[in-house]
Amino acid sequence: MKIRILIPALSLLLLMSCKTTTNNITYFQDLDNQASIITEQPINYAPRIAPDDQLSIIVSGTEPNAVAAFNMPLTSYLAPGETNVTSTPVLHTYLVNSRGEIDFPVLGKLQVANMTRSELTDMLTEKISAYVKSPIVTIQIRNFKVSVLGEVNKPGTVNVPNERLSVLDALGMAGDLTIYGNRANVLLIRDNNGRKEYHRFDLTSAEILTSPYYYLQQNDVLYIEPNKARKGNAKYSQSGQFNVSLASTIISALSVLASLGIALLVK
Repeated sequence: MKIRILIPALSLLLLMSCKTTTNNITYFQDLDNQASIITEQPINYAPRIAPDDQLSIIVSGTEPNAVAAFNMPLTSYLAPGETNVTSTPVLHTYLVNSRGEIDFPVLGKLQVANMTRSELTDMLTEKISAYVKSPIVTIQIRNFKVSVLGEVNKPGTVNVPNERLSVLDALGMAGDLTIYGNRANVLLIRDNNGRKEYHRFDLTSAEILTSPYYYLQQNDVLYIEPNKARKGNAKYSQSGQFNVSLASTIISALSVLASLGIALLVK
């Protein structure tokens, strides 16, 4: 009789355990409730230019000779660890200094920090139009990268070819979270003009899709902390290693004592 009662109880406990595990790893569990809100709130993803950014700026137009003065010359360089100069010349990049300025040909020093790429494009187009008819300005942020650390399959730095990268894009490029990643508490670290900002995401909720931090900016860091199961395993592993080390020490000591005892008996 007791066995008949015990079996259903264990089955119920197992089902509850499976349900809890699924709830911990499933993304966007309340998506149906948030769908209308998500479609009504567009998010601005354009990153802002910051000190130490590297900008590629190319000016073109119908008169190549006229726009030549506004372009940095092509150069060849030595790649790290190489002894031969690269055969394909590349354009210089403009480094934004600590004051948020770049030194641009003809125009001189320009304040560019906290501008979007399109805003800087409009400003340069207006200024260069005083010298050249209908210039075309093309700008790229060359050092756009984010770091994804913690419980992901491929932790490291992700280089971004364009300026639109969401939290989900970054996690996808890092191979997604491992089964041990805490999906309810993803940490974002952002450097905003020397001031650190912190924000946390819950990947199990669809609210992340409307967050102002959903789109990442250059040099952002995402950290996925381990869940309780991983922390428990790590604690058990450390305890297990300590016990093995202690047992090995005791066995070694007993072996030495046994050897001394045998030696004394022989004498």
